[in-house]
Amino acid sequence: MKKYILLSLALILTATSCTEKFDEMNVDPNNPTKISAQYLLPYALERSIDRYWGGRTRFERLNLDGAMLWMQYLSRNIYSNEGDNYGISPAMQNNNWQAFFNDGLVNFQRIITESAPEGTAPNANYEGVALVMRSWMFSVITDLWGAIPYNDALKGTAGDAIYTPAYDSQEKIYEALLNDLKIANEKLSVSGPAISGDIVHNGNILRWKKFANSLRLRLANRQAAKKPTESRAIMNEILSDPTKYPIITANADNAVLRSTSVLPSNNEWHQVLIQESRTDWNISSTLADKMNALGDTRITVYANPVGGKYVGHANGLPDAIATTYLATSSTVGSAFTKIDAPSVLMTASEVNLILAEAVLDGDITVGTAKGYFEAGITASFDQYGLTVPATYFATVGAVTRAKVLEQKWLALYGVGIEAWTEYRRTGLPEMPAKDPRSVFENDGVLPTRLPYPGSEYSLNKASLDKGIALNGGADNMKTKLWWAEK
Repeated sequence: MKKYILLSLALILTATSCTEKFDEMNVDPNNPTKISAQYLLPYALERSIDRYWGGRTRFERLNLDGAMLWMQYLSRNIYSNEGDNYGISPAMQNNNWQAFFNDGLVNFQRIITESAPEGTAPNANYEGVALVMRSWMFSVITDLWGAIPYNDALKGTAGDAIYTPAYDSQEKIYEALLNDLKIANEKLSVSGPAISGDIVHNGNILRWKKFANSLRLRLANRQAAKKPTESRAIMNEILSDPTKYPIITANADNAVLRSTSVLPSNNEWHQVLIQESRTDWNISSTLADKMNALGDTRITVYANPVGGKYVGHANGLPDAIATTYLATSSTVGSAFTKIDAPSVLMTASEVNLILAEAVLDGDITVGTAKGYFEAGITASFDQYGLTVPATYFATVGAVTRAKVLEQKWLALYGVGIEAWTEYRRTGLPEMPAKDPRSVFENDGVLPTRLPYPGSEYSLNKASLDKGIALNGGADNMKTKLWWAEK
């Protein structure tokens, strides 16, 4: 009997010794439950910027099948009901909403939590970079939809988890983003800890500071007509101390995602137009006609010639008519379709044109509208290795707000979502009369926002209803957003 008792005790002790450190022994090193910032950062950057710039899935290509068509950079020669005639699939808003929150914001928030002073791996530069990108991502989302979950967002895994987040007004979100970008600039330090996994600025913290402050200028300028006092204070604070608040002043500082020649990190436009052999897009006649009239040599980069000329066709044409232009309208320039072409977030050209507008609006007193205007145009040409033609400034004419916004539209080719936001804010540049053969949905109104996704109607209806009310109009593509000036 004693023999069996001893054997039982031995088995119990053995079992105990095997389970005392069970948690440590049962961890799969190939499937970690926590991922460090150096791995989260490149994933979040690539996923969020790719979605913004390209999107390779049909019915989800927000830039190519939405903004680039609505801003009349491109036109379609087939499937005009996929964006070109102002009609979109529910997949457009459903899957972009999900991706922006889940692939981008959630991961930037994880980096912030992990890298904060009280986090598991404190690093102020990781925290600052993620805060800049979280602010950029939230600005994109609110500029697409208007009121969105902000304060309650990203709390699905918190101790007191929130699964039905409240919506915040666009005005309040802008106020928070402008404050967060100032904090990000303070956290980012060129003498601080190094970071890795940075596929935008390759660990150059000064360039991240410049992006943070330039993005702050963009948002302050965007809300200036609605909150002039606050916006002027922000812009003048930044410009009064370039050492503390550096901004993007040269193309070397541009915020771009550095694509590679290897999947999945190649240029999204290359994936769609070259690898998948999609020939659905040509240059819009609106863009071609304007650039030809100005003698604007950037068109040699934006488009490919047909018979030695750069020509486009009208937007919104029914397929039976549009397909006749397949071989006679210019296609998207190879600089934008090559495998490693960068995805653009913000450039020196845009910053200078923001400042030119701010001078004309009386929001800043540093510099001159003409100086910023010409610097912005020059930077845009230089971005593509071009020199401004000798007579170009004379052809463009006197610097006016309309001219500044027109040149911003020309410089933002490729960054369709940003150009669409600026157009919805200002109504500029003026677009030509619609081709009489064109057929448009949305009552012929160029889309002013995206409708909310069906998931919000089914999972967060009470909060959504309040968000729709905050927008001051119906949940459709005709309700104007808070910063709209007209």
